[in-house]
Amino acid sequence: MRFLRQSLIGVFLAAVTLGLLAYAGQLISGAVQDSMANDTQARPARERVFAVNVVVADAGTETPVLQTFGEVQSRRTLELRAASGGRVIELAEAFQDGGAVTAAQVLVRIDPADAQSAFDRAQADLDDAKAEARDAQRGVALAKDEQAAAQEQADLRQSAFQRQEDLRARGVGTAAAVETAELAASSARQAVLARRQIVTNGEARIDQAATRLARAQIALAEMQRRLNDTTLVAPFDGTLSATNVVAGRLVSANEKLADLIDPDALEVSFRVSTAQYARLLDDTGALLKADVSATLDVAGIDLTATGRISRASVTAGVGQTGRLVFAEIDKTAGFKPGDFVTVRVQEPSIDGVVRLPSAAMSADETVLVLGPEDRLEAMDVTLVRRQGDDILVRAQGLSGREVVEARSPLLGVGISVKPLSGDRAVPETPAMVELSEERRAKMIAFIESNKRMPAEAKARVLARLSEPQVPVQMVERIEGRMGG
Repeated sequence: MRFLRQSLIGVFLAAVTLGLLAYAGQLISGAVQDSMANDTQARPARERVFAVNVVVADAGTETPVLQTFGEVQSRRTLELRAASGGRVIELAEAFQDGGAVTAAQVLVRIDPADAQSAFDRAQADLDDAKAEARDAQRGVALAKDEQAAAQEQADLRQSAFQRQEDLRARGVGTAAAVETAELAASSARQAVLARRQIVTNGEARIDQAATRLARAQIALAEMQRRLNDTTLVAPFDGTLSATNVVAGRLVSANEKLADLIDPDALEVSFRVSTAQYARLLDDTGALLKADVSATLDVAGIDLTATGRISRASVTAGVGQTGRLVFAEIDKTAGFKPGDFVTVRVQEPSIDGVVRLPSAAMSADETVLVLGPEDRLEAMDVTLVRRQGDDILVRAQGLSGREVVEARSPLLGVGISVKPLSGDRAVPETPAMVELSEERRAKMIAFIESNKRMPAEAKARVLARLSEPQVPVQMVERIEGRMGG
């Protein structure tokens, strides 16, 4: 009985609990329906306002800068080759890679024994030719004298013949005497002809002697050149590179011994696109002598040289595109042929353009400008040139308007914005870092052990490293090259 009573009590309590839960659910459902049935006034929607950076468009004259990469090379580069073969018996002390030589300095001397013997033989042949010429002159002189004597004898024989003719005409002479005189005159004339032939032969001998003398002189000059070719001299002041000869070595004719480079006559060659090249031409199609700057990054210190465009390659090059342009540079301290540099060329100035950040223009060449009540308006622009992170554009009525610096998907025509002027921006200052003594000593030792770094640049870097605070960019570059 007790178990039955407790069971009934449990069932009763469960039924009461379920009833209470059903009643509570009905109350909540009714409250929700009443709340939804009541008419409430909607809150007014608030327009979202975006803060944007703006810049004032100022139209003026801009000088675009064309940036590309180029290679430094020397305008005067010469391959030193052996003009004749033989054994090297003498080398200049400066004949080594990087050795500085002066004009007319003897660099290499090849054994001249064979060339000297050939020269001596040519000299002896020339002496023989001169002697032959003198002998021919004397022979002609004697032959002419003999011809004159024969002519005198012929004249006398002719006179004797005339006298015998006169005597026979007067009846005193005989025919035999006349005939004898006539034969003697004829023989005398024959002797004159023989002497003339001798003179002619002598004159021909003179001509042959002159030809032989000329040939001997040519041979002597050739032997002199061969003898001179045994000595290699520097044609101009410069520095030697790629030397590959030592004293005592046998070299062959036309063998390359070294390269001679003028380190002060440097130029930079760089390649530009055809469109960029067209912008460097004047109205007549001639290449402008535009100003050029070449920059070489050396351990955080930029070496810069200025110059002017000098010429352009006549061909585009096999398998190449664009145009190859050359520019002469001055103040070449620290630059070496083969350096890879950054080249900046100043193009002709452009009037009436506005410089804006490149992010301000969309793909359809429009910019957003502030209109009435600080609402955005779209304005079409014409892209004139890109300059790194900036663009040069031109548009009617753009000057003086405030332009949004950077477009985003949230911005569009009619959007209300809060303009923030770029003039309020805090200018960036280069980050500085204070080095520990151990870290500073490692970098100083690395810079001092760098053999390729110019002395001037090395001094500037060491002076900067000795300061209490050093630019972070310089530290990162030096440690990057140290490998740490």
